[in-house]
Amino acid sequence: MKRPQKLKAFQAFVAQAWALTKPYFQSEQKWKARALLLAIVALNLGLVYMAVLFNDWNKLFYDALQDKKADVFWAQLGRFTYLAFAFIIIAVYKFYLTQLLEMRWRAWMTGHYLQRWLANHAFYQLELARFTGQPNADTSHPDNPDQRIQEDINQFTTYTVSLTMGLLNAVVTLASFVGILWGLSGGFAFSFNGGEYNIPGFMVWMAVLYCLAGSILTHYIGRPQIKLNFEQQRLEADFRHHMVRVREYSESIALDRGEAVERVQLDLRFSRVLGNYLHLIKAQKNLVWFTSFFGQAAVVFPFVVAAPRFFSGAIQLGELMQISSAFGQVQGSLSWFVDSYSSLASWRATTDRLTSFEASFKALAPVATAVTATNSVALETHDLTVTLPSGAVLLAGAALRAAPGDHVLLQGPSGSGKSTLFRTLAGIWPFASGALTRPADAMFIPQRPYFPNGPLRDALAYPEAPASYTDEQLRQALLDALLPQLADQLDLADAWSQKLSGGEQQRLAIARVLLKKPTWVFADEATSALDEITESSVYKRLLALVDTAQGALISIAHRPSVAAFHSRRWELEKRPEGAPALYKLTEKRS
Repeated sequence: MKRPQKLKAFQAFVAQAWALTKPYFQSEQKWKARALLLAIVALNLGLVYMAVLFNDWNKLFYDALQDKKADVFWAQLGRFTYLAFAFIIIAVYKFYLTQLLEMRWRAWMTGHYLQRWLANHAFYQLELARFTGQPNADTSHPDNPDQRIQEDINQFTTYTVSLTMGLLNAVVTLASFVGILWGLSGGFAFSFNGGEYNIPGFMVWMAVLYCLAGSILTHYIGRPQIKLNFEQQRLEADFRHHMVRVREYSESIALDRGEAVERVQLDLRFSRVLGNYLHLIKAQKNLVWFTSFFGQAAVVFPFVVAAPRFFSGAIQLGELMQISSAFGQVQGSLSWFVDSYSSLASWRATTDRLTSFEASFKALAPVATAVTATNSVALETHDLTVTLPSGAVLLAGAALRAAPGDHVLLQGPSGSGKSTLFRTLAGIWPFASGALTRPADAMFIPQRPYFPNGPLRDALAYPEAPASYTDEQLRQALLDALLPQLADQLDLADAWSQKLSGGEQQRLAIARVLLKKPTWVFADEATSALDEITESSVYKRLLALVDTAQGALISIAHRPSVAAFHSRRWELEKRPEGAPALYKLTEKRS
């Protein structure tokens, strides 16, 4: 990569980090955030000032030792006591306020990204986008958004604060000690080619050269860690995600005797985690080799350079120790890049992941408004075009209408896109365009209903608060959905998606509808796991509900027994190859 390209890449990274940082310090919490940041900066400056005082103390203390001045020795020990006490107070509150800022920043960013992830069905669209097969998957289709919100934000705030404060501390320390070291180090006189030369502030120039060489070597030795850290976070998240899926589908896996297959899949993912981690360890080992040598050499380097002046009597022990201390401070400041490289690599990887996550939301923005939806007393579509994630057109220019009092059955061959049309009518399918009007007071019953873990009353009232309903209303809904065995378990907490059978889950989803009494009901294979007698009973209740509310029922089902409850049919029929859409929608009377 050429130098201008590296510079552009660095500038782009700085812009990305600033774009992620700026919103919090311009948010509704900006004054508290800025006040905390200023306090932390002040405490960092205080620690640098304490370092200057300790450097001055070094000269007086060691000179007292060399000259055997007991009174000065004990006086300086007393001075050290209150200097150390002040240092401890500043260090403790610097740590506390830094952690407080990181915690508040993380809380704000987590809330910010949770709101964006859950708004406008973005969480659903992001999952769909991962399977579109489009290019640039790393930016358009982020993997494991849960990890980016939970782990990456935490790491980003921690690294940003610690590295920024570390850099500030290094700059201020350098500014404070470079003058001290310049004055203490004196000049370096030498002869060359018949001439006499003197280099003023020799120790300063030696520190600069020493650290410049170390920084360059550190970058070339440690830069593979950036890519490896990025990959490590992704592989760890994939491994954890698959374990969560095993837990969620534990019953299905157990019934299929799929434990061996899942073990192979988990072992495969974990082997990738370990393989990448081994490469990361080796990269870190190479860097540790160099930084350890660099750090140890820095301990004796100032003594080696200043020793001739000490042995010649030009300086005393106290001044030698002061030179060593000042050199250590200057060298430590200039070595910030060397010492922080591993953290910088992790920060870079985390920033890249959050930046791609941010980009994914922007990529979804135009898709979310493809269908213009408005509220109405009836369901109606105009020029509705529904596309599959692959780009194939499922329906083109479809016109549908359902009025209050209608009972409509949507039918078609398996895989014809009935559920896709169902999602489009619900307003969550992003690959669609056209105009859609539907009643506001409507509920959709999916094929696989979701139940939060916790008390049964929470699962029944979801997504509303159970306090919105009386216990009698909750029990009656369970009884109407033919779940009398659950009527006395409202406060029982459990994982209902795992505990209940498929048929019980479908009846619990129907109980939600009977509890909330919407005007319109859309049901996608909502009774496929029920026997015909139970199915007939719950469908009669659903029909009674919508008819009483002067609404309508639209169902997707294959069974003839369900068709008997509907007076109209929308049927998806396969079109010949070369047609503008895969299917056409026709209306037939039942």
